[in-house]
Amino acid sequence: MVILTANNLHKRYQLGKNNFVHALRGASLEVVKGEMVAIMGPSGSGKSTIMHLMGCLDRPDEGHVQLSGRRVDNLSGRELTKIRGKEVGFIFQGFNLIPTLSAADNVSLAAEYAGTSRRKARDAADAALADVGMGERLNHKPSELSGGEQQRVAIARALVNDPRIVLGDEPTGDLDTETSDEIIEMMRKINEDNDTTFVLVTHNPEISDACDRVIHMRDGQVTDS
Repeated sequence: MVILTANNLHKRYQLGKNNFVHALRGASLEVVKGEMVAIMGPSGSGKSTIMHLMGCLDRPDEGHVQLSGRRVDNLSGRELTKIRGKEVGFIFQGFNLIPTLSAADNVSLAAEYAGTSRRKARDAADAALADVGMGERLNHKPSELSGGEQQRVAIARALVNDPRIVLGDEPTGDLDTETSDEIIEMMRKINEDNDTTFVLVTHNPEISDACDRVIHMRDGQVTDS
């Protein structure tokens, strides 16, 4: 079953009064439920832009995005916020954890934003952290965790609401090789055990080797999928 469709996406950004950058030029792709997919390409190829559009963080100038058969790019801002909270999980290169909160609170906050009660959110956070091997570090703040541990917390946050799809933008970019390999292995295990769909923007060939399929981009277009 196709869970995510990007159809003929165009996106332009204005730089200065008369200067435009055409980040996407008719990019199209499909992702099947349960796949682990890498998106690769040189800097400026449109990888991060297409991820932002697929994750409802931005809207295309032309084309459309469908999630589980439902068009989402034309929804209201409030509806898009709900989708980002419940149906899409995000993993970022820089972890993006709140430094004053514990690991458990960082994860449970994502569940609360999605409408889960505080008690149920904490239970879900504890379970998600246990699933990524952080069950003994629930009360540690980001400054007390290694880079790999912080990324595990970020992955638990992405998974806590049982999203339809998880999008990652360079999820191993700030990690050393050994830690990167551990994170890749963990994502692959989550994918296989839970049928969780991952789409990972990356320059890391180790990620692409672990994925079911690699989508290549260049000059704002999908060149090979």
